Amino acid sequence: MSASITAADAAACSSRSFEVQLLAGRLEACTARLEEVLSRLTRLQLSDWQSPAGRAYRETAGLQVAALRRAGEQMDSAAASVRRHANNVSLSSPRNAAGGF
Repeated sequence: MSASITAADAAACSSRSFEVQLLAGRLEACTARLEEVLSRLTRLQLSDWQSPAGRAYRETAGLQVAALRRAGEQMDSAAASVRRHANNVSLSSPRNAAGGF
């Protein structure tokens, strides 16, 4: 079997790479939306509520902010990994990858 890449192979890799790039873009959009939510939640957390219920709410909001921040960091990392994968997809050949992994 020939290991050379045909125009059709290159087009297929390019198409898959583009699709993976789109996925990375969606992850980045989710991360941006998450940052907006974090910003609003942080503003709520900073409200000066003196009642026990208000303090409990602020504490709960603080826990949610911390969890969302960690999730945002993981989303950033995932988006970067998907971008790297998209670059690798564009370099791979379906003929080379078809027979084994």
